[in-house]
Amino acid sequence: MARPPRFDTARLLDAAVRLAAESGPAGVTMSAVAASAGAPSGSLYHRFAGRSALLAEVWLRTVEGFQEGYFVALKSSEDPRTAGRAAARHIVAWSRAHPEEAALLLYGARDFGQEDWSDEHRRRAAEGNQRVLTAVRELADTVGAKAPQDIERITLALIDVPLSLVRRHLRGGSPLPPHAEELAEQCTAALLGG
Repeated sequence: MARPPRFDTARLLDAAVRLAAESGPAGVTMSAVAASAGAPSGSLYHRFAGRSALLAEVWLRTVEGFQEGYFVALKSSEDPRTAGRAAARHIVAWSRAHPEEAALLLYGARDFGQEDWSDEHRRRAAEGNQRVLTAVRELADTVGAKAPQDIERITLALIDVPLSLVRRHLRGGSPLPPHAEELAEQCTAALLGG
């Protein structure tokens, strides 16, 4: 029976996330990730075709991990307002539990070289974005938000407001306050209306 690889993909991506959180996307190079993981460079080139593939996987794994819980929160209740509040809480709670990944998400896909990604990586990113937009529109429809400004309000409630709370603290280098989840939920509730 073959031995499992000593430097598996998850471990290499974990090292890349740490580097991105510390130094931004520019700090994620093949040699830096290999050094951080204590792996030979060949381990990276065996798993990733090059730096653009590495950057794409770092970004997508982080976003997809975040979105997995977000979609669960959006389906957590039959009541759309309760589900929306849960989604807002998830954004803050996930960021608290995953500070390195949350710091990485302060950047955008473009910062992670999206223009150089493979078609498959771009497809995954587009599908994830479309799922979020569809979920927001479905919740907006459920609460009777039909006009463009109403859909914009729902987007603010479910995405922008909780993210801005997280972003302000992460960019300022301060931990999220203990009341952050509650504050995000209250703001989302106010925007969703009764």
